[in-house]
Amino acid sequence: MEPRRNLSSYLVTPTELAEALKKSPPTPINSDPRVVPLCAAWFLPNDSRKGIDVFRQQRIPKARFFDLDKVIDKRSPYPHMLPSARTFAEAMGELGIRKDDTVVVYDTKELGIFSAPRVAWTLRAFGHSKVHILNNFKLWVDEGLPTESGEFYSVDCNPYPIPQLDEGKVASFEEVKEVANDANKEGAEGIQLLDARPNGRFTGKDPEPREGLSSGHMPGSINVPFSAVLDPETKAFLPKDQLRKLFEEKGVDPSKPIIASCGTGVTAVAIATALEEAGYGDPSKVKVYDGSWTEWAQRVQPSENLILKDE
Repeated sequence: MEPRRNLSSYLVTPTELAEALKKSPPTPINSDPRVVPLCAAWFLPNDSRKGIDVFRQQRIPKARFFDLDKVIDKRSPYPHMLPSARTFAEAMGELGIRKDDTVVVYDTKELGIFSAPRVAWTLRAFGHSKVHILNNFKLWVDEGLPTESGEFYSVDCNPYPIPQLDEGKVASFEEVKEVANDANKEGAEGIQLLDARPNGRFTGKDPEPREGLSSGHMPGSINVPFSAVLDPETKAFLPKDQLRKLFEEKGVDPSKPIIASCGTGVTAVAIATALEEAGYGDPSKVKVYDGSWTEWAQRVQPSENLILKDE
């Protein structure tokens, strides 16, 4: 007998998740594959709020907390670089998440969609097949669906197999530099760089939130501020037709490969997710630049003219 599929699409509504949790709760006694809510609450470093604090204040019952500042490559000088496969497996094991669990990642009610796409992408990049994003926790709270607060309850840790990273989802500094150097040249491969940072930082008029980092943009890049893919009221992803229209208006060619970038590789994934949700282009040809602008602005040399500012 085929297992009943709880969630059919990558983005799930609060109602869909609430119903799925009733059918397959994340309890230790449930040995069948479960639905596990995973909170990815995270705020920018210049924001005084902390993800762990809002998780304690209000969360989906029995949710686990994925710390985007800790499950990283700690040897890297850049924030939020993907962890090693071993670090990832240890984190999943400590969260009590099994390889066959369906994981639904969600954000804060304060920001709406923000860091959940990055965490969901991380799970997918390490081969966790059943991953979804809640669209979104703000609506979950607004709709009066159940929440809990206080300290975590203990979970049964379990060994999570060490996975293999899907390198095809990740763009390196060298790869992005080659694309930027080729921008607007005859015979270039036509890989498109989409930058999810706000327009003021992209043009160079506003500063970066990380002190001492130059703002501006890469040659040939297209600015798609991540806020543009969200509903201004609910902070959930826009409907598919509106997302398609946005990418068309920005001049994004769905037939060409795409590399999404942002400040530190977090909101870039919101753009990649919006492309997938809109059915715009081939998802297998979309990569995320892990180091994003924080790595770029520190590694390119002034003589290379690879940081452009609008006059």
